[in-house]
Amino acid sequence: MIKLLHFADAHIDIANYGAHDPHTGLPLRVMDFLKSLDTIVDTATEEQVDLVIFAGDAYKDRSPAPTFQREWGRRIMRLSRAKIPTILLTGNHDIAPSQQRAHAIQEFDTLEVPYVHVVYQPALLGPNELDGLPVQVLTIPWITRSGLAALQDAAPTEEKDPNKIIENAIANLIQAAIQDLDPTLPAILAAHASISGAVFGHEQTIKLGRDVLLPPGLVRNPRFDYVALGHIHRFQDLNPGAHPPVVYPGSIERVDFGEAREEKGFVVAEVSKGETHYTWRKLAIRPFLDLAVRLEESDSVRKKLLAALPEEEAMRDAVVRLSITYPNGMEALIDEAELREKAHLAFDFRTSRHPQSDIRARLGESSETESKTPEELLEMYWTLNQVKPEEQQALLALARQILSGEGEEPEN
Repeated sequence: MIKLLHFADAHIDIANYGAHDPHTGLPLRVMDFLKSLDTIVDTATEEQVDLVIFAGDAYKDRSPAPTFQREWGRRIMRLSRAKIPTILLTGNHDIAPSQQRAHAIQEFDTLEVPYVHVVYQPALLGPNELDGLPVQVLTIPWITRSGLAALQDAAPTEEKDPNKIIENAIANLIQAAIQDLDPTLPAILAAHASISGAVFGHEQTIKLGRDVLLPPGLVRNPRFDYVALGHIHRFQDLNPGAHPPVVYPGSIERVDFGEAREEKGFVVAEVSKGETHYTWRKLAIRPFLDLAVRLEESDSVRKKLLAALPEEEAMRDAVVRLSITYPNGMEALIDEAELREKAHLAFDFRTSRHPQSDIRARLGESSETESKTPEELLEMYWTLNQVKPEEQQALLALARQILSGEGEEPEN
């Protein structure tokens, strides 16, 4: 039996809320992420786990500041000194598009840090690579188009979609590696990837582009005894109650308000051949309060805004956002200074303002807009938004040209 600690998506240098700590000079939000990382490392050392797998994305991008590299390095070196074999996968935020550039956790590989194994190309690690540990780990870091040549089965193909090419190559690699697994040893698949059917969190501020998607049947292969995933920030098991567990532990802290209602944590698993049990350990993280209020012209604005905030004590040390939707013209009635005074115990307070156009505020749901032509609706919009008559005429002429299809280039 192998006792495994699995975590992912640390993103320790995200500092989008709060101030700096006067003693360390670190952003206070970075210290939140480091606190979670400390808890993870403490658990690994105190519970004497046999193996740690970090499934990718140490930072928010591939060029972290030296200060953040120092803080990450301090924690990883604790695992090294405890002689705990530790696998660090590179995630999409850790690598450059070019294979020739160093990745964000390159130093551990360059300095050959004892017990720390950095994986930036697919590999099958066994006891010889993992300090004698009786386990085998198939590692799949994030693969880019430039890194596709590193895959053993990147044969010529008629497929044009680069993501599909990568998906097919990874699938072929995993299927081939399964045939090479030692049937007497527990087998773990560790990957920084998206699995079809997984529920994404809302970390869209740091996620760009369409993901490479791997089929769930590929990772649910019973030849594996545990599947350690990274990349998606929400905790989930894609093979619940069955073998093997296919687990995203989630990120170690909330990265933005898209994750305001998500708990964060990591996994401790007991992995045996044909049988695995795991627990998800919840981390104590800073609360996020995502509040909203809609104002109408007839409202007592001050009273309604203050009522939208909870009691002061409920906001203590929390990151608080108040989204305010209101008709145009009410901007001057919003006293943000008074709102900030009520939220003075919050770690960070900000408003998100969403003015609504007069046409929406005045028409309402009962207006007979469906009977109006597009030109009439445009004229109404311009009038309510105080567009000058001469500008309306020029805009209307352009709108008529667009609506009629004139001026379009002929199809080839």
